[in-house]
Amino acid sequence: MFISEAQVEVRYAETDAMQVVYHGQYVVWFEIGRTQLIKDLGFHYADMERAGFVSPVTDIQLSYKRPFRYGERALVRTWIQSHTGIRTTYGYEIVNEAGDVCVTGSSVHTVVDKETFRPIKFKKAFPEWHEVYEKEKKEK
Repeated sequence: MFISEAQVEVRYAETDAMQVVYHGQYVVWFEIGRTQLIKDLGFHYADMERAGFVSPVTDIQLSYKRPFRYGERALVRTWIQSHTGIRTTYGYEIVNEAGDVCVTGSSVHTVVDKETFRPIKFKKAFPEWHEVYEKEKKEK
């Protein structure tokens, strides 16, 4: 199982009135991690879009353990939790500089035709990508 890592420096605009990272921002950090994972595995989401497909989120889960504050650095760890060829579940863990787990979560995605929004078989449309996901997923 491959785990990708992406660094995020907490920006002031990401914090709320309590000076902690606004809870919705973690979804953006998940996207940063997912994009980095895809790049680390040798692919680009933009290529999928150019081919006429998109990969919408169908479910997302977050669990907050500790807050982040302005000026801190976060490390977003991302992996392929499961991949069926129709749905992919990405796992996430966001840790602080001390190594404490602050946020965990997952997101489920499916690949659909950009025009019809009908699901497609990932294996058929992106065989190389599918093969790498099969090799690198956690649940085999």
